[in-house]
Amino acid sequence: MEYKILSTIKSPSDIKKLNDTETKELCAEIREKLIEVVSVNGGHLASNLGIVELTVMLHKCFNCPKDSIVWDVGHQSYVHKMLTGRYDLIDTIRQKDGLAGFPKRSESKYDAFNAGHSSTSISAAYGIAKAKQLKGEQSYTIAVIGDGSMTGGLAYEGLNNAGRFKKNFIVILNDNKMSISNNVGAVAKHLSHMRIQPAYIRIKRRTEKLLSHIPLFGKLFKKVLKRSKSKLKNLIYKNTLFDVLGYTYLGPVDGHDMDELNNALTLAKKITNEPVLVHVVTRKGKGYEPAESHPKEFHGIGKFDIDTGEPLSSHKGFSAVFASELCKLAEKDKKIVAITAAMTLGTGLSEFSKKFKNRFFDVGIAEEHAITFACGLATKGIIPFFAVYSTFLQRGFDQLIHDAAIQNLHIILAVDRAGIVGDDGETHQGTFDVSMLNTIPNTTIFSPCYFSELRHSLNAAAYMCKGLVSVRYPRGGELYMPDDYTEPSIDFNLYGDENADITLITYGRLFSFACKAKEALASDGININILKLCRIKPIDPKAVELAARSSKIFFFEESLVAGGIGESFGYELKKTGKNFFYKIHGIKDRFVRHETVLQALSELELDDKGMIKIIKENI
Repeated sequence: MEYKILSTIKSPSDIKKLNDTETKELCAEIREKLIEVVSVNGGHLASNLGIVELTVMLHKCFNCPKDSIVWDVGHQSYVHKMLTGRYDLIDTIRQKDGLAGFPKRSESKYDAFNAGHSSTSISAAYGIAKAKQLKGEQSYTIAVIGDGSMTGGLAYEGLNNAGRFKKNFIVILNDNKMSISNNVGAVAKHLSHMRIQPAYIRIKRRTEKLLSHIPLFGKLFKKVLKRSKSKLKNLIYKNTLFDVLGYTYLGPVDGHDMDELNNALTLAKKITNEPVLVHVVTRKGKGYEPAESHPKEFHGIGKFDIDTGEPLSSHKGFSAVFASELCKLAEKDKKIVAITAAMTLGTGLSEFSKKFKNRFFDVGIAEEHAITFACGLATKGIIPFFAVYSTFLQRGFDQLIHDAAIQNLHIILAVDRAGIVGDDGETHQGTFDVSMLNTIPNTTIFSPCYFSELRHSLNAAAYMCKGLVSVRYPRGGELYMPDDYTEPSIDFNLYGDENADITLITYGRLFSFACKAKEALASDGININILKLCRIKPIDPKAVELAARSSKIFFFEESLVAGGIGESFGYELKKTGKNFFYKIHGIKDRFVRHETVLQALSELELDDKGMIKIIKENI
């Protein structure tokens, strides 16, 4: 499809040349392009569709990159990328060697701050604004934060601290009804509309200037007028949190009305005595009916059919198996509860939320709270399952140690998206949870490869373990399983010839690749056995004894080598006093970029071909 106006936008300066009609046409073309690209590449659609007009007007009203726009989470930055010299590359977004799906400073001078997790924008923007002030730079700094991100505690820490910054600092609250309550009322809406009109600020300034020149009583009148206005505003606007924190509050503004947006942003630029918060109301998924009707499903989506909105693949995955098994456990045991941090759909808990409403808790984007809340439940004998993506679990590290492990409280982490996730890149890869949890005492970790093992691991986590337990599983579904593979133990399994002199040790889905490698090596006359760990912490001494029978041992893990299970296993092997060759292969001191899961595993030499190569090179 030809995009007549969008294709001409090489930088934000080109937007400023457009008239009102052309600007509206640009917004329509952006939406068409978004739908086209995401239907092929997958990605975050609904959030980007909802922020089109706001992004266009931000670039029309401000002068980036001199002015800095900091996007919270960053999944809604596709429009921003199209308008900042990357339209020609937008078809590569989330693809190997293509554009990242999130802001990336190394990618463009227009990306002020990297993002991937929520609630960071205000703190980061405040740091940028303060740095500009220290360097004597005169420009605006704008944090764009969605209402969902306002459920994260870091957002309030940022708001509180930035409230003392007096100049050229603007927070845009993108309210798409995903978390913030409904509009404050008709009177508030009318007065807000009046306050963002250009005439309002002119009259306000003239009045203040006039009162300042009246001898004796002028300053007193000005103070009384300001206090009266504040009391009236507090009466009409039921939520004055932002005013209390020191912000001039403007809004609510219709985020799809470019005249309103222009007035609000222009006014925000003119307020120089305190920070400004502009409350913009948008519709998530706007312009594409399936996304408007089902914004949660289209928040992050794989490839889909544009005409119907239906996903092009619907195979059963680990998330669905986890959710089904948890429902079965909850049917039998009323002590079972489920917790999620604004990821009901992503973690598969929709069915649980309907069946067990009183035992389901969506705490919003507040992983730290979720863990400590679970610990509180556990003190009274409740068995809490916290379903969380591996990458987001990182945010609760202190709570895992301080609140869970030290008290040896029995809470269960259902760690979804463990290992390589793929297209979302560095900020979303689940490559840190093993090293993180491996360092915490009183912790048990299961890493199943197949659906049946996941079910058994969840049951073991609930009833056979004490303290902090993690059951980690990858994105997607099952991979290759040999016909002769059986599952004799929840702890570890030895697959192959016990007398083989070469042992390959692994866990999680890498076992599927190890089986393929074993078959290929056998055809080349190289006999190996595979020690498959399902419980990876604590390590079973019997597994160490079995491995120590071999003279050559290779450990493969889809996680960081530093602090990983390979290091722990190697230490236990060393204590046996036997002589052997031992090599650990995993992810070495790096972040994994955005590409498909299979591409990443191949590049990291963690697939069957990589295993074969490494084993042959070392025997």
